[in-house]
Amino acid sequence: MRRLSISRVEGILAPHASGFRLWLTERGYRPPTVEDHVWLMAHLSRWLDEQGIEPAAFTDEAAKRFQRARREHYSHLTGSRAVRPLLGYLRGLGLVPEPLASGSPGEAVITAYREYLLGERGLVEGSVVLRARVARLFLGELSDPIEAALAQLRPGDVTRFVVTQCGDGRRGTAWASTLVSGLRSLLVFLHVTGRVPVALAAAVPSVASWRLSSLPRGLDRDHVERILTSCDRASAVGRRDYAIVMVLSRLGLRACEIAALTLDDIDWRAGELTIHGKGGQTDRLPLPRDVGQALVASLRDPRRDGECRAVFVRTFAPDGALSVKAIGAVLRDACDRAAVPRVGTHRLRHTVATELLAAGAPLTEIAPVLRHTNLSSTAIYAKVDRTALRALARPWPLAGAGT
Repeated sequence: MRRLSISRVEGILAPHASGFRLWLTERGYRPPTVEDHVWLMAHLSRWLDEQGIEPAAFTDEAAKRFQRARREHYSHLTGSRAVRPLLGYLRGLGLVPEPLASGSPGEAVITAYREYLLGERGLVEGSVVLRARVARLFLGELSDPIEAALAQLRPGDVTRFVVTQCGDGRRGTAWASTLVSGLRSLLVFLHVTGRVPVALAAAVPSVASWRLSSLPRGLDRDHVERILTSCDRASAVGRRDYAIVMVLSRLGLRACEIAALTLDDIDWRAGELTIHGKGGQTDRLPLPRDVGQALVASLRDPRRDGECRAVFVRTFAPDGALSVKAIGAVLRDACDRAAVPRVGTHRLRHTVATELLAAGAPLTEIAPVLRHTNLSSTAIYAKVDRTALRALARPWPLAGAGT
């Protein structure tokens, strides 16, 4: 079935069609896509009339029924993601109910836990996502009702969970560390909110690891150059990606810090960047000329409407800042184009530190660049300074020398 070039909405949702069209346009959707979504609204309006359902009764179950009905007649915009913009608009008007919580019995607890981490602990969204994932895994192992299971929680249950999750050999030390750290945080929250009567954070076993045992690995400068060259600077997306890799490889910023950059953080006259780091830390860094030029080129995108203050924005609608996950994806895609092994954003942070060390910079000067509040965090790079370590090496015993 073909739709009209300009979609017309009839029925119960008709009064909201023009507002929905404007709402989509303001969020950067292109005219053909706007009409696609208004066409979807028209279908939903007809379906609600046919079923005798008021928008206020359009629950999650009703949404699934609508999607099944739509797939019987259409092949376009039939998935759950397709209806999200429309439902988001209608929920903003208060016409349809908010989605029900996930089927997990501990979802209400996880929602409260997320609010605690964001509001009380001041964690960034990326850390909250990781800890919520651990919480969902742990609470999903408990029986219903969840309140009674938490009230009866004992140290043995905590230890058993950790051993089960880490004992299959499929996950490495990094996952184990994330698991135990997140579990301790969750148990503290459960205790201070009265859901668990006994403090159980101490019952979480530790992961066998040794501080400074690993060796930081930077990228060869040749690989960095190939990654930068792979970005098509003739396109707006390529200029944006080039600027992201430049900031990563020249300033050593974390992905969360890049995602948080706004136009207000750039002082062009002073040549400085304001960085919003971990734990609410704010620092100012010099803005190198080549990085500044890359940023200027990326900001000269005619599709930017001037309303979004983020430095790095999405390519496709809805408009908005790039997420931390998207920053990592930009680097991975650039590695693929450059035919070099994929690396994470933190690898380029290591690259900045090791290059500074190779140039003769002492650790006391590298620490401010990386914005380490404790010099011990920078001390790991001393192990890659072979020149300095060579003076500490004792001579090898000569063959035949006396004992």
